[in-house]
Amino acid sequence: MIKSVLLSFLLVVLISCSQPEKDPIVEGIKDFQQKLNLEYADIKTSPLTKEDAIRFSSLEFFPIDKKYYVKAFFKRTPNEKLFDMLTTTSRLAKYVKYGEATFNLEGKKQKLAIYQSLSLKEKPEYKDYLFLPFTDKTSGKESYAGGRYIDLKIPKGDSIIIDFNKAYNPYCAYNHKYSCPIPPKGNYLDVAVKAGVKKYKK
Repeated sequence: MIKSVLLSFLLVVLISCSQPEKDPIVEGIKDFQQKLNLEYADIKTSPLTKEDAIRFSSLEFFPIDKKYYVKAFFKRTPNEKLFDMLTTTSRLAKYVKYGEATFNLEGKKQKLAIYQSLSLKEKPEYKDYLFLPFTDKTSGKESYAGGRYIDLKIPKGDSIIIDFNKAYNPYCAYNHKYSCPIPPKGNYLDVAVKAGVKKYKK
């Protein structure tokens, strides 16, 4: 009896030791993808047209790649003035440049401006929300021509994590009824960011 219990215990230990530990970064990206697919599959929350939502199965993503998970130096820009960010319609979106992120990607030094929305800032659930719109060498090819977005939160220190695996398309990529901010020209990355959501194909 004791021998069989001991053997069972050893077997459990061996099985648990043989299973690789899950990478929290990768798991976080998988969770992001799953939630995005669930949102798009639900007609109540989907930006897709009703016809597209009915036959929707999944968005297309670039393969998860941790080299696109970057720790950037974050410099706040507190004296910036409110400005009108162009959108895909005649609407002008009110934003302020909150800071700049500098980092290395594909062996090149990169810099992106990060913004804060005037309207969302007033909502308690979005008080620490930051907006990163960008374009790169995949824009108009593998990814949406109008650029992609990344949601961020105000960091406590002078660094910020930018995970391009969580880059997603604006709603305008799926449905022309939406008005979406256009990434400013300065937020162009001269590299191919093969991470995040790809161009939508019906």
